[in-house]
Amino acid sequence: MKTTIVIPTYNEKENLPILLERIFGLNQNDLHILIVDDSSPDGTGELAEELKEKYAPYLDVFHRPVKNGLGRAYVEGFAVAINNGADIIGHMDADFSHPIEKIPAMIEAAVAGKVAVGSRYVKGGSVDEKWPIWRKALSRFGSFYSRTILGINLNDVTGGYKFWPRAMLAAIPMERIRSGGYVFQVEMNYLAYLLGAEFCEIPIYFAERVAGISKMSFKIQMEAAIQVWLLPSRYKDIRKRL
Repeated sequence: MKTTIVIPTYNEKENLPILLERIFGLNQNDLHILIVDDSSPDGTGELAEELKEKYAPYLDVFHRPVKNGLGRAYVEGFAVAINNGADIIGHMDADFSHPIEKIPAMIEAAVAGKVAVGSRYVKGGSVDEKWPIWRKALSRFGSFYSRTILGINLNDVTGGYKFWPRAMLAAIPMERIRSGGYVFQVEMNYLAYLLGAEFCEIPIYFAERVAGISKMSFKIQMEAAIQVWLLPSRYKDIRKRL
């Protein structure tokens, strides 16, 4: 089965070559990567094009002319992956915060028809040990907050490391998604839940990035806090079908 991992990038030139080397070093059968670059001023997109020659035909690059949110980057990347015949579609960050060695287990769960979630908050999962207590508490509270409001039976609602069976991802009404920032992950999980998805949480250690600059901001956090409350009314027609 063809697996495509969608990886959005913005100024990830330092990380990209090592990331690709490690992922392809897994020697996972029929594994493809789609880089979705938001016109990175540091030359990430150009470097990705150069790396295509090394990893052809397993690496492709999709260039977006403007940077208009992580959510839109994923939506456009998912469409490309589905149109290119992917059976399993994964997504992860480019900064090594998501453990590459978990990819085979994530694919296995998705092949079994489940939405595989790299989870920080199940037994065996954790976040970077160097994080201060307040940051650990805030991260855990974000998932608790979203889970409580939306009623999703998922421990890590806000994480961005997931692998989807094609049928489930294709069933999600991408044209209705409004989230631009990291709350996109919550919105996707909520829609999957409404559509009857079975989640499989795989424990991960979420590490701090070692190169580049984090894209998280107070504005993104506030968007997430507000948008979570709007999701039930936005998708009340889907809820009626449950």
